[in-house]
Amino acid sequence: MSLQYQEKVKNLSQDDVASLFYTEENIKNSSFIPLNKQTERLNKYTKKDLENLQLDETDSQELESSQYDPEQLRLMKEQCIVVDYNDNEFASGSKKLCHLMENIDKGLLHRAFSVFLFNDKGELLLQQRSSDKITFPDLWTNTCCSHPLCVDDEMGLFAHNSDSLGKISLEDKVEGTTIAAIRKLEHELGIPMKDTEEKGKFFFLNRIHYMAPSNAPWGEHEVDYIFIYKTDKGKDLTILGNPNEVREFKYVTMEQLKEMMADPNLKFTPWFKLICQSYLFDWWSKLDTIEEHANDKEIYRMFF
Repeated sequence: MSLQYQEKVKNLSQDDVASLFYTEENIKNSSFIPLNKQTERLNKYTKKDLENLQLDETDSQELESSQYDPEQLRLMKEQCIVVDYNDNEFASGSKKLCHLMENIDKGLLHRAFSVFLFNDKGELLLQQRSSDKITFPDLWTNTCCSHPLCVDDEMGLFAHNSDSLGKISLEDKVEGTTIAAIRKLEHELGIPMKDTEEKGKFFFLNRIHYMAPSNAPWGEHEVDYIFIYKTDKGKDLTILGNPNEVREFKYVTMEQLKEMMADPNLKFTPWFKLICQSYLFDWWSKLDTIEEHANDKEIYRMFF
């Protein structure tokens, strides 16, 4: 991501972004709605809400004319949290809208998270993304990478700060994004929410802002919340990978991961490569004292 693009995104106001995407078509499809224009919003996202996602006529036409998996196309209806350069939430945007390169090129930015889950032996759980994935299919990556959705609890909007929309504290944003991470660990890897909550602990490290094209016409442009999850000693997590999300998964040592990354036949997601190059191996070597390196308030820009 070039410095020129960084400046473009930095100089975009929330109103600038809204003027580009708050259109009649996007209103009709609920693809982009500013938070101050929303008349109602879910308090939390449940399995029932996931099941109730419906494809519209445009989506159905796209499905008929493409190779896309119908379940993955349906998930493109989920509503991400659109943010400005400083990670202030101000709109909802469909996953489809947020991941089209034509919109990313205009500066559209959303919130995401990446979980690096370690077992009690200090091994990292990797996944290979399913061939059904629309973005970055078949690539190896960290344990779980996804998006908090534009619902109150995943944004970090709770009873104690219900009037803070648009100026939610980082602490509450982290709590909300953790809720999303627990949800997606179950959805992608079948790890029961109760297991995640009771058999280990999340540590928020920092936020990384990056942009990366995928297979045309898709890409990523995210403020990515980085979490390390440490499984408690003597505890095992139940893992039942969802084949629509995950092609393969395995625990690896640091040396095994380095060997994998040196193998030209293996391909990795761009955010995972960035984090490995900049942070991961240092964090991994300090896993026993990771709490001393947690809660960095900076947003680190990966612009090249």
